[in-house]
Amino acid sequence: MKKKAALLFFFSLIVLLWGCSAAPSRFYTLSATARASPGGTFPYAVSVGPVTIPPAVDRPQIVSRIGPNQVRIDEFNRWASPLKADIARIVAENLSGQLGSARVTTFPQAAADEAAYRVTIDVLSLESVPGKSAAIDALWTVRRIEDGRVRSGRTSWKEPAVDPGYDALVAAHSRALERLSEDIAQALIAP
Repeated sequence: MKKKAALLFFFSLIVLLWGCSAAPSRFYTLSATARASPGGTFPYAVSVGPVTIPPAVDRPQIVSRIGPNQVRIDEFNRWASPLKADIARIVAENLSGQLGSARVTTFPQAAADEAAYRVTIDVLSLESVPGKSAAIDALWTVRRIEDGRVRSGRTSWKEPAVDPGYDALVAAHSRALERLSEDIAQALIAP
């Protein structure tokens, strides 16, 4: 009985020490990169969302492409919040700066009920290649609530991520979302 207890204690100690030596998790968030527009203020309220993303990247872990048909799901490098919510937040923040308006929100916030325009985004592909690039391919729609007028477009953009770490990769994704936001802003202000 003592041998079993000692063996169990020894095994438990090994498992505990192995668990303590694992790399700590790092959490990342996207950031708005758009600068304020030098033009006038966009006079209408805008609501961004919903945003859809491919199931392969709809997870807390950062998913990196390591080959044409292979990805790596990194257990220790994770998104700090759900990716589709973070994308909606960043596009809204970018649009706010690009349009010179504080009346840009994410759906389904209460303020979104007053929006004159609704922006929906369908991310077809979100590629992460550490040390190389971050890319987005997205379809988007801008709908004017009053009369249902729709403008749609597609943004496909790749940003370099020259440093091998995840900081550079996430920054590259933020810059790619700035380009997506610019395309949407142009559709909003077009006559």
